[in-house]
Amino acid sequence: MQQVKKGDKVKVHYHGKLTTGETFDSSEGRDPLEFEVGSGMVIKGFDDGVTGMEVGEKKTIHIPVDEAYGPKSNEMLIDMPKDRFPEDMQVEVGMPLVMSDPSGQQFQVVVTEVKEDSITLDGNHPLAGQDLVFDLELVSIEGKSPLIITP
Repeated sequence: MQQVKKGDKVKVHYHGKLTTGETFDSSEGRDPLEFEVGSGMVIKGFDDGVTGMEVGEKKTIHIPVDEAYGPKSNEMLIDMPKDRFPEDMQVEVGMPLVMSDPSGQQFQVVVTEVKEDSITLDGNHPLAGQDLVFDLELVSIEGKSPLIITP
């Protein structure tokens, strides 16, 4: 039976949970996740978890923080002066916002604290600092296309 290896395109159904058992994402009711193993399209622990699987195989993998989204970084906490927000905006803790970096790349932040003169925003990935658990089912494997060299 063919086993998943680096470079294969695979389709996987998954159920992602925190170690508390709380679901954060699932492919249930959707098409399976499709990606190329080893290409950096998914977190390292997910790549490593599907490697060696066979079509139809199901397994549960545990991904430590360092192979998931990494630890939370204090460098991703941003204090923004309140005057940088629209006056009529009701900013609350837990509110998601979108910011742009100097190059125009957009990223999501979450309000973590509202102070008298500033608002603290957290730009860490929502799953940073978390160990993750995935229930996986390998749906298909598509090997690399053979290289054809013609004279």
